[in-house]
Amino acid sequence: MRLPATRLLSACLFSAAAFSAVPALAATIHMIPQGDLKILDPIQNPSYITRNHGYMIYDTLFSQNAKGEVKPQMVDTWKVSADQKTWTFTLRSGLKWSDGTPVTAADCVASLKRWGAKDVSGRLLFAAVGEIKAIDAASFAIVLKAPFGPVLEMLGKPSSNVPFMMPERVAATDPNEQIKDTTGSGPFVFKRDEWVPGSKVVYVKNPHYLPRQEPADGLAGGKVVKVDRVEWNYIPDQNTALTAFRNGEMDVYELPPADFITPLAGDASVKLATDNLGNQGWLRPNHLAAPFDNPKARQALYYLVNQDEYLAAAGFPQDYRHKTCTAYFMCGSVNETAAGATPYAAGQNLAKAKQLLQEAGYKGEKIVVLAPSEPPVQAAAAMVTIQNLKKIGVNVEAQAMDWSTLLARRSKKEGWHIFHTFSVGADVFSPAVNAYAQANCDKAPSGWPCDARLEELRAAWVAEGDATKRKAITDELQTRMYEVVPYVNFGQFFQPMAYRSNLSGVLNVGVPVMWNIEKK
Repeated sequence: MRLPATRLLSACLFSAAAFSAVPALAATIHMIPQGDLKILDPIQNPSYITRNHGYMIYDTLFSQNAKGEVKPQMVDTWKVSADQKTWTFTLRSGLKWSDGTPVTAADCVASLKRWGAKDVSGRLLFAAVGEIKAIDAASFAIVLKAPFGPVLEMLGKPSSNVPFMMPERVAATDPNEQIKDTTGSGPFVFKRDEWVPGSKVVYVKNPHYLPRQEPADGLAGGKVVKVDRVEWNYIPDQNTALTAFRNGEMDVYELPPADFITPLAGDASVKLATDNLGNQGWLRPNHLAAPFDNPKARQALYYLVNQDEYLAAAGFPQDYRHKTCTAYFMCGSVNETAAGATPYAAGQNLAKAKQLLQEAGYKGEKIVVLAPSEPPVQAAAAMVTIQNLKKIGVNVEAQAMDWSTLLARRSKKEGWHIFHTFSVGADVFSPAVNAYAQANCDKAPSGWPCDARLEELRAAWVAEGDATKRKAITDELQTRMYEVVPYVNFGQFFQPMAYRSNLSGVLNVGVPVMWNIEKK
C-alpha cells in the first residue's frame, strides 16, 4: 500500500516521539489501541477502550474460557443452597491489591453493589437479590429473594460492564461518579505518572498479582505476565498507524480498519487473531418517532437489509463476514436460534419494505438518519441504509457528524429516526447481557423500545435455571423480538487484531489482553 509522502513523514515523526521519552525494553509490548483512553472507570463507563483498561489492572470473580464456559477466577470454591437462593463464595488465599494489601470479601461485596447499580445484567441480578454480605474476610454470600438462573454467568460477564473487583474504599464511590483511585488486583498496574491523554498509556507488571495455576484459556485460567511493560500508543491517523505497525515499531494493532485486513493477511511477519463470535451490526430505530412508533415500520427495516451489502460497504473481505445471520443472540453462540426469522430468511425485499412503511402510515415525512464520518463500520452502514431508503421513496435527511456528536444526539428522544452501531458478541449473546434487547421503555438505551411481553420473557429467561427450558424461552423471546424489532441486525463480522509474529501466546478472546504473551 503506497502512502502519501506527508503521511510517511508523520509516521517517522511519530516514531521519534514515541521512543524518545522511555528507554527501549526487550520485554515491552507496544500496542496501537482502538481509541484514546479518556475514562478510567470501567463501571461508570461501558466503552470498550475503558473495558480493555479494566482487564489490564483488575480481576474478576469468574471468567469465561474459550468455549464460553464460566470458570472461577478470584473465587476458590462456592456452593448453592438446596432452594437455590443462597450462594456462598470463598476467595482464593493470598490475593492482594496492587498496593500490597489483602483482598477481602467486603471489597467484593462493595464492588458487586456498585456494578449492580450500573450494568444491565447487574440490575437484573440485583432485582432478585435480597441481601449480599461478607461472612468473614474470605467469604461472602448472595441471598436471593427468588431463584435466579444465570448467577455465575452474570458474575463472569466478559464485556461491558465487566464486574471488576475494586478495594472497598474505591467501590464506595457513587456509581455515577468516576473513581480516582486505580488500585486493582489484576496482572498489571496503571502508571498514572506516565499517562499522556491523547498519546500514551503505560502499564507495568503487578508484583503482587497471584495467577491461577491452570493454563490461560480465553479470559479464564492463569493470567501469567511474561513482559515487564505494556504501552498503548494512540495513533489517530490509521495510515500512520499502519506504517508504524508494519515497520515493527508497534507489536499489536488492536483494530485495523477492514480495508487493511487483506494486505496485513499477506504479510508473513504479521498474524491476525479473531474471536469465535465476532461482532454484530445494528440498525437502531427511534421507537418514539413516527413512523417507527409503529411495529410495521420497524419490520420494514428488516426487508431493507442485505447483510452482505452492509459488510462489503464497510470493507470486510468475504472471509471476515459471517453468512447471513438471523439470530438476535449471535450465530455460533449457545443461544443461536432461527425462531421468528422465517419472514426475513429470504433476504432483502424492497417492495415489501415500501408496503409495510405505507401500512404504518408513512406519507413522505422527513426521516432523519444520523450519519457519522467515523468509525468506518458505522459510517458505511449509515450510507447503505440512506441509499436503500431512497430506493423505496423515503424522504431521507442524512445528518453528518462525528461519532462523539452522534452519541450526544442519539440520547435525545426527538430529532432523529435511525442510527447505526455494532457490538462484540460477548455483549450480545444472551438476553441477560444484551442491553439493546431491553424493551423497558424509558429505561432502555437510546431508541427506547417499550414492550411488556418482551420484558416478561427476559425476566423468565434469567429466572430459569434449566438449560432446556431456557432454550424454549429463547425461542419465544426472539420470536417476540422479530415482532417488536428493538433493532435490526445488519450483519455479523470479524474484525481481527493484528500482531507481529515475534509474539507468542496471544489469546483470541475479542479483548486485547496482554497476559500469556512472550516477545522474542
